[in-house]
Amino acid sequence: MQIPARFNGPPGSGNGGWSAGAFAVGSGFTVGGRPLEVTLRKPPPLDTPLTVADGSVLDPDGVLIAQVAAAGQVGEPVAPASYDEAAAVSKAYPGFASHPFPTCYVCGPERTDGLRLFPGFLSDERSAAPWTVPGDVSVETVWAALDCPGGWSALHTGRTFVLGRIAARISALPEPGSDCVVVGRADTIEGRKARTSSTVYSPDGDPLATARATWIQVGPVG
Repeated sequence: MQIPARFNGPPGSGNGGWSAGAFAVGSGFTVGGRPLEVTLRKPPPLDTPLTVADGSVLDPDGVLIAQVAAAGQVGEPVAPASYDEAAAVSKAYPGFASHPFPTCYVCGPERTDGLRLFPGFLSDERSAAPWTVPGDVSVETVWAALDCPGGWSALHTGRTFVLGRIAARISALPEPGSDCVVVGRADTIEGRKARTSSTVYSPDGDPLATARATWIQVGPVG
């Protein structure tokens, strides 16, 4: 398998959520099936042949890129927000003013061909973003959508985090073209680690997918 260059996160590497979703699919993840957890050991390389086998993702030199394992419990969905609420707070998306990775496929404001998920913040500090689902939506797309809205619940502190681990379950894919909402929540931020949760909701308010993630701060603490 390969991660196409258009699915980047930080420059030169794959978006953590999309890459983790691809590694999960390569390890047998299915919609409605058991949740899987992906731990990223190296920045996922773009346009590079990768081997997924026995829970390990290796590059052509045999370097371990990621590990995939059963996730156990992912947790309850993050409390929902309405589409109108998400659209309103999205106008104050912090990434419009300052973004560590402005060309990110999921949340980069400089990408016109990405998912354009721009989470703002509700009164209880949950993040929320409206999401018009693309026509080519896939399992990988949903893992990507679960990624950045959760991450911004920690990123809005002004510190820069990158995805270290994510576990997800998907009960159903959203309909192409539908107007969904993605909500995120920072559960704990301790030292260099932030633990977050995120959920994709259908236009009818049904939870379609939920994830929990661990983020690692890059750069100095404080």
